[in-house]
Amino acid sequence: MATVELTRFHVPAERADTLLAARPAMLRDFEADRTGFLGAQLIRLTADVWLDIVFWRSPEDFAESRRRGADRPGIQAFFSLIDKVISVEEGTTTEPAGA
Repeated sequence: MATVELTRFHVPAERADTLLAARPAMLRDFEADRTGFLGAQLIRLTADVWLDIVFWRSPEDFAESRRRGADRPGIQAFFSLIDKVISVEEGTTTEPAGA
């Protein structure tokens, strides 16, 4: 089982291409520097609302990542495009990854 971070946020539609272009560097920074990061999926809900689903090995790994915030260039570039965080939720998967 894994910890799941669900973050819904607002980015103006005219910045969507820039957001998508910034995503790979953010993911590389997470993979290189965030203990327990297992992967992520970005979902566009409407023209300007997005849902980021991030998988963590444990709640402690997620908490540590939140504490560190945007402390790497790729993460900072992605986060700087977000106008407003709408909600952040945490859950636990009910089956193993890949099931």
